[in-house]
Parts: sequence; structure tokens; C-alpha cells
Amino acid sequence: MLAPLLAALALSAVSCGYRLAGQANRLPADLKVIAIPAFENRTTLMRLGQRLTSAVMEEFIQRTNYRVVGTPGSGQEAGADAVLRGTVLTARSTPLIFDASTGRASAVQITITIQVELRHLRRQQVLFSNPRYTFREQYEVSSDLDSFFDERNPALDRLARDFAATLVTAVLENF
Repeated sequence: MLAPLLAALALSAVSCGYRLAGQANRLPADLKVIAIPAFENRTTLMRLGQRLTSAVMEEFIQRTNYRVVGTPGSGQEAGADAVLRGTVLTARSTPLIFDASTGRASAVQITITIQVELRHLRRQQVLFSNPRYTFREQYEVSSDLDSFFDERNPALDRLARDFAATLVTAVLENF
């Protein structure tokens, strides 16, 4: 009778060492406000920088207790403890699947490369940096002109959300 109780107690005391990803926060404790200015967009895709900035801000707000501010000018940045800057370096579209009857692409992959840095403003210390984040998203291109629906904008929105989730996890866990 005592042996099963001891076995159950021993098993409950053993931990496997795994934890859920995205649960840690290794940023300094004095960090309360993060400024996220609009990401610079060096590509020809209009509003891509704004989509990414908005998604990153939303992800920080949903997953953390930090106060997040945008910085249209340097006024708001002055009250922030850290600033997260991003630059969209490249964006390209690559056909993946072709329609045999028309020879047109029916599925396309968009790939973007982004440079990001989180800097503690008072310490002038880089807390996180990745000079070449690369993200990919696929979207379909309709060949039927009567039911044509441009899938590019929803694909870019999905890409922005995926990028934001990965970036926030990487920043919090200091990868």
C-alpha cells in the first residue's frame, strides 16, 4: 500500500525539463514602456512596413504587460524605456504552381527579409538584434476573372501576424 503512494509521489516530483515556448520573459525588469516606430520599408510593396509594425505592436500588447507606444516623432520615444526598430530589406514574389491550361501562376510565395533591433534607451544597450529575419507565405491566384479575388493583401496580413508572433517570442526569450 505504501509503495504505490511513494511511487506516485516520486513521479510527481520528477519534471521533464520542458516548458512552453513563449512563456519566458528575459528582458530587464526596469523595462515598462516599449516604443515601436513604423518599420522602414525599402521594398516596392506599399504599406508593408505599416502592416508589420501594427502586427508587432498588437502582439506585444496581447502577450505582455508592457505599455507599447508608436513614435511618429521623437516625442513619444523620450518616455519609453526601449525602442524596437525594424527595416524591411527585401520582398519578392515567386510562382510556385502553374495552371497547365493557361500557363499562369496559380500559387505564389512571398518572401520578406527584415532587420530588427530592440535597444534599451537609458543603458544604450542592445537587448535583441536579428539583421536578417526571413519569412515566407503562400497565396493563391485565381484564374477565373469572374470570381477573381486578390489574395495578396490577406497573405501579407497573415505574414505580418506570423512574423510578429515569432519576433515577440524571440525578443522575450532572448534568442
